[in-house]
Amino acid sequence: MNIHEYQGKEVLRQYGVNVPRGKVAFTVDEAVSAAKELGSSVTVVKAQIHAGGRGKAGGVNIAKSVEDVASYAKELLGKVLVTHQTGPEGKEVKRLLIEEGCDIKKEYYIGVVVDRGTGRVVMMGSEEGGMDIEEVAAHSPEKIIKVVVDPAVGLQMYQARQLAYDIKIPGELINKAVKFMLALYKAFEEKDCSIAEINPLVVTGAGDVMALDAKLNFDSNALFRHKDIVELRDLDEEDAKEIQASKFDLSYIALDGNIGCMVNGAGLAMATMDIIKYFGGSPANFLDVGGGATKEKVTEAFKIILSDPNVKGIFVNIFGGIMKCDIIAEGVVAAARELGLDRPLVVRLEGTNVARGKEILNGSGLNIVAADSMSDGAQKIVSLVK
Repeated sequence: MNIHEYQGKEVLRQYGVNVPRGKVAFTVDEAVSAAKELGSSVTVVKAQIHAGGRGKAGGVNIAKSVEDVASYAKELLGKVLVTHQTGPEGKEVKRLLIEEGCDIKKEYYIGVVVDRGTGRVVMMGSEEGGMDIEEVAAHSPEKIIKVVVDPAVGLQMYQARQLAYDIKIPGELINKAVKFMLALYKAFEEKDCSIAEINPLVVTGAGDVMALDAKLNFDSNALFRHKDIVELRDLDEEDAKEIQASKFDLSYIALDGNIGCMVNGAGLAMATMDIIKYFGGSPANFLDVGGGATKEKVTEAFKIILSDPNVKGIFVNIFGGIMKCDIIAEGVVAAARELGLDRPLVVRLEGTNVARGKEILNGSGLNIVAADSMSDGAQKIVSLVK
């Protein structure tokens, strides 16, 4: 789960991470009021969307007067901001962060992530923070310094100190940088984050170490422990189909293809998307109905697929272990009848109760194409869609 920058900064503030003063604004009037309340000679007006690259896309502006704040707020609110992370469709700006200006002396980068390869949390730092950090990682990876954290003891002071030295934090500010890193790690661990990224971390003219931006992502599987974080969820930033899927505990991610996929098991779902691509098609979604799906859950999954106007055909690929093929078949038939199946449907069933599942599909009277294997099914749906 993602949250906005201003929300992330409030979470970090609770852990003692130094962040600028700021207020959220949903209207031009609120933006002006926030700027007046902050009373800063320079005010930053930042678009709040769940995507990086806002600065390069014109989503971050420096205002030197209240009139400038009003002008930038009017320009940004309602604007569709297109960045390298939003895709060409962009995201509409519905809220702004109005923040006090900062005397930036030097920009750095600090990030905390889970390294799936080692199964450890890693803190990364670089002396070259800012908008071009992706280019630094791609072309000068040696400038990204990594510290692996032992989960038994957490980030140690000596590790934070060494990282601060390695990314060339000024000597007189090392202690402040260490305090910052330890607080950031504590927030990451206690809030079950999957990413905590500060870009840029800045050293100011007044000798402060501060998070000028903050990106926090949270492990969705741990949200039951953090009701305060769940309350920060902005549904306007999420795909409507993904929101609906989450209500039924379905693992659904919208993609930009035209072949809808309904599969049981994440591994099989990934393989299904791969084989569709292999035969020249393009998957419209990742959808794992899970091992213990009910008829109602399968019906809802099918409805979500059909609600996507880009879907020109559907491939149901089920290998029944815990999941029973007849349950899948009942759900598919129920949803197809309720919504009216007007697109090609290819179904491949194998495993538990497969004979009964095929009987249900064959007796439904629906135009369903049976597949003998995953490869056969992928070829058939790609051909039908084309």
